[in-house]
Amino acid sequence: MMIKETSLRRDPDLRGELAFLAKGCDFVLPSRFKKRLKSFQQTQIQNKPEKKPGTPLPTPATFPSSPQPLSPVPAVNNVVNAPLSINIPRFYFPEGLPDTCINHEQTLSRIETAFMDIEDQKADIHEMGKIAKICGCPLYWKAPMFRAAGGEKTGFVSAPSFIALWRKLLNNHHDDASKFICLLAKPSCSSLEQEDFIPLLQDVVDTHPGLTFLKDAPEFHSRYITTVIQRIFYTVNRSWSGKITSTEIRKSNFLQTLALLEEEEDINQITDYFSYEHFYVIYCKFWELDSDHDLFISQADLSRYNDQASSNRIIERIFSGAVTRGKTVQKEGRMSYADFVWFLISEEDKRNPTSIEYWFRCMDVDGDGVLSMYELEYFYEEQCERMEAMGIEPLPFHDLLCQMLDLVKPANDGKITLRDLKRCRMAHIFYDTFFNLEKYLDHEQRDPFAVQKDVENDGPEPSDWDRFAAEEYETLVAEESAQAQFQEGSFEDYETDEPASPSEFGNKGNKINSSLSEKCGKLQSVDEE
Repeated sequence: MMIKETSLRRDPDLRGELAFLAKGCDFVLPSRFKKRLKSFQQTQIQNKPEKKPGTPLPTPATFPSSPQPLSPVPAVNNVVNAPLSINIPRFYFPEGLPDTCINHEQTLSRIETAFMDIEDQKADIHEMGKIAKICGCPLYWKAPMFRAAGGEKTGFVSAPSFIALWRKLLNNHHDDASKFICLLAKPSCSSLEQEDFIPLLQDVVDTHPGLTFLKDAPEFHSRYITTVIQRIFYTVNRSWSGKITSTEIRKSNFLQTLALLEEEEDINQITDYFSYEHFYVIYCKFWELDSDHDLFISQADLSRYNDQASSNRIIERIFSGAVTRGKTVQKEGRMSYADFVWFLISEEDKRNPTSIEYWFRCMDVDGDGVLSMYELEYFYEEQCERMEAMGIEPLPFHDLLCQMLDLVKPANDGKITLRDLKRCRMAHIFYDTFFNLEKYLDHEQRDPFAVQKDVENDGPEPSDWDRFAAEEYETLVAEESAQAQFQEGSFEDYETDEPASPSEFGNKGNKINSSLSEKCGKLQSVDEE
């Protein structure tokens, strides 16, 4: 039987009531539906409250398909529909916080005036230093500016091209970190890779007064630049991604240190990143291990470092690729000079956050983010064997484990995490215990109260790496001086002379460079690799 009342189909309220009534029967006639609807409406009118003065009219009743409360809640609907986002101010600025008080047009006008004082309004890389200062940037931003404005291709930068570049930079990037990334990074890239730093550091080598002696030793330019780049990534690239972001630049002291190069003529006073003394120490250590002088060292070569102080098992983990970049180590079993920089700093400064992560990756054999008791016993076994060979009775592993757990105080029993090691501030003792026998024995013989005093001392003392580099540099300079005086036949003067200090390095630069030149003369052809 067909339903002839088309109004039922057009009215959604009636259709909803029809569906509700039809739930309990197979079919509902239109006449029966009309009767029920009429009685339902009369009941609604009788139950309707009388309207009071000043009260709004109630909304029309709807007929839902399932039993629901009939009273409307208009207040709740108003709150839900309100655009809450307009009340929340913006708090994330990936390109820096904009400063509306700065008049960019005045800066651009001063740049244009400065170009008018340059012949043909074309600035070379040296004249870009003046432009950088007018832009409010450190002096050694000049090479990135020069390169970003196309100067590398033409040999100069014109006023229109640089003003267009700087206008775009001011409009889109609002802090130094964001601007620095934009100038140095490849097009359409928001992070810096290692090769992006080469033009900047080559300019430092060419123009810094503390590195003038390197002009006569171009074979060391690439080695010095490689060292500085690795030290930058070691400290700044906390994510281990191989790409430095603007956030990592902001959290580091790199831009502040780069600005100090303009003020400090003695580059060795800037121990972070740029010190030539530190490069000299690192390179000499690498040279001693690189027996065939091919700029790579094998696992056997690395094991000879510091009279085989490090265990073979930890060296195997280094060459497994846990902390090295590229596939050379895994395929050919050779470590590059760049990877050696990371190893040496990590070995000599185990308090450094990157060093703690470096050795944790090595000890975490299964890569589950936790140092289990099995992994600790695995590394300690070799320590026991070496102590027994030296006639020293080792501490049983169970007793040692109790000491280490008391030292680290892990959050979860039997599981030592990276966070536990960073929090305890005794990671250097923990690591030396399991894979550096010489330093482990030194810790055992040291006064425990002195160790605790070092932990509690928060003063701005030099890092373990700075102390190591200074001591090694003094030793190397003394050895070079002794060798030179021996060759000249003036050993008597050497007995009365004091070893050269790092501050006197500028005067001895030629002597040391000549020594390095003798060592590295065969590397000039390999250096291009």
